Amino acid sequence: MRAVVQRVSRAEVRSQGEVTGRIERGLVVLLGAGQGDSEADADQLADKVVGLRIFEDAAGKMNLALAEVGGALLVVSQFTLYGDCRKGRRPSFVDALAPGPAEELCNRFVAQARAAGARVETGRFRTMMQVELVNDGPVTLLLDSRKAF
Repeated sequence: MRAVVQRVSRAEVRSQGEVTGRIERGLVVLLGAGQGDSEADADQLADKVVGLRIFEDAAGKMNLALAEVGGALLVVSQFTLYGDCRKGRRPSFVDALAPGPAEELCNRFVAQARAAGARVETGRFRTMMQVELVNDGPVTLLLDSRKAF
C-alpha cells in the first residue's frame, strides 16, 4: 500500500457536496492499494502512520506523534497513487488493486488506526472527492508498505 501523509492544521473532504470528514490538527493520508497488497500491509502502514513522530515538541524538533498532540487522521482513498506515467502521457493504473479488494484494505487501514487509538475521519470510497487542507510546515511524506520502513 502507498500513502502520501501530510501534516495539517486543518483539513476536510467533500463528496457529492457533503462534508464526509473534517479534522483540525493532524494528518491527511491519501491512501492507495496495489496488486499484491494484503491485510498485513494495511496493518503495518496504519501502525507506521499513527506512530510517526512528525509534530514539533517544545524545542521545535519533530519528535511527537499524533496522540501526543491530540491530532486526528483524515484518510482519503486514492487509487491514482499507483498511476504509472513512464510511457506516454496518460497514466496506466494496472498496478492499482481492483475496487472491491482495495476498499477492504482501506477499511482495514482505518480500523487498525482506530484500534491504535487514533480518531479517524474518511472520504467516501469510489466517489469524486474534493480535499481541502492547510499543510503545516509543509510536511509531506511518501510511505510504501513494500519498502522497508
